[in-house]
Amino acid sequence: MTQTLSIRALNRATLARQSLLARERTPVAEAVGRLLCMQAQEPKPPFLGLWTRLDDFEAAELHAALHDRTLVRATAMRATLHLMTAQDYTAFRTALQPVMDGAIRVLGDRAEGLDVGKTADAARALLRERPRTFNEIRALLQEKFPDVNERALGYAVRMCVPLIMAPTDDRWAFPRASEFALADSWLGSAPAAEPDVEALMLRYLAAYGPASAADAQTWSGLAALGEVFDRLRPRLRVFADDAGRELFDLPDAPRPDEDVPAPARFLPEFDSLVLAHADRRRIIADAHRPSLTTKNLRVRAVFLWDGFARGTWETEYKRRVATLRLRPFEPLPPEAVEALTAEGEALLRFVEPAAKETNVIEHDAARAIDSE
Repeated sequence: MTQTLSIRALNRATLARQSLLARERTPVAEAVGRLLCMQAQEPKPPFLGLWTRLDDFEAAELHAALHDRTLVRATAMRATLHLMTAQDYTAFRTALQPVMDGAIRVLGDRAEGLDVGKTADAARALLRERPRTFNEIRALLQEKFPDVNERALGYAVRMCVPLIMAPTDDRWAFPRASEFALADSWLGSAPAAEPDVEALMLRYLAAYGPASAADAQTWSGLAALGEVFDRLRPRLRVFADDAGRELFDLPDAPRPDEDVPAPARFLPEFDSLVLAHADRRRIIADAHRPSLTTKNLRVRAVFLWDGFARGTWETEYKRRVATLRLRPFEPLPPEAVEALTAEGEALLRFVEPAAKETNVIEHDAARAIDSE
């Protein structure tokens, strides 16, 4: 008989793999590899995501791993920017190309006259000379293809040419207008010639399982993964969720007791954990899920209490005073406020080390919900 896993059991299993039940003393590159990827649509969130997962994390560690090219920031899952190990990027970039191809279709009429192959070849020639910003790339491509929409030219390059974003000494490692380099030039090796979707799914389960095929499709952007999991079935354990949906997992992956304590934690904007499943109840209740995303599609930072997202948070820095505002979905118990305040003050000291004063402020739950 198939074992059914409760929402709390799924929560604890996923938190264990995400280093969110206890901070770990792990090298940065190894930690990112265990997570498989970290959403990096903006440069700052991965620093905060690693701080909340690792013991004594320092920003210099991530800087060093980016500059020695052990870690890379590049387009990957769902055709968005992620932080990955160089090894994982070269292993899985080809498997994700169908996602990139699908993303190009959103251009619609703007793609009139666009020849993706010729555009990609021209961009490679430009980038073999040196890394360039996309402002440069678009302008130079427009000279070559004057009748094609400039934005369409740039987007085609982002999706169809494997690129690595070049780090700098900026505080969060990347300026607003970053330069991009060809992946094979930056890493000294090209992405794998053949896609290995099965290996990618096994790594997904290691970082985010137990999970369904629909969960994996939501996380990756790939389609028809039910067939992939059917091929992998002999190597996996099969469970069910509370709705009877089939969940897959690695046989030896951690699945701690659902009553294992989960500490207060702060997840940054765009954290991969809140985007990794079609059914996200293991992290955030369906009733609160609409509050997760802003009107312009920013994914809000959330805080966890007893393992689940209980509200959003943001910081402000003025006159050397660092403030973290908690915006709970519902009233929090006193012990939660106490734990989140201590954790929030530690986070503020990491984010704003020059602050003379740190404050964690809990907003009224009803007002916080109304403000969404």
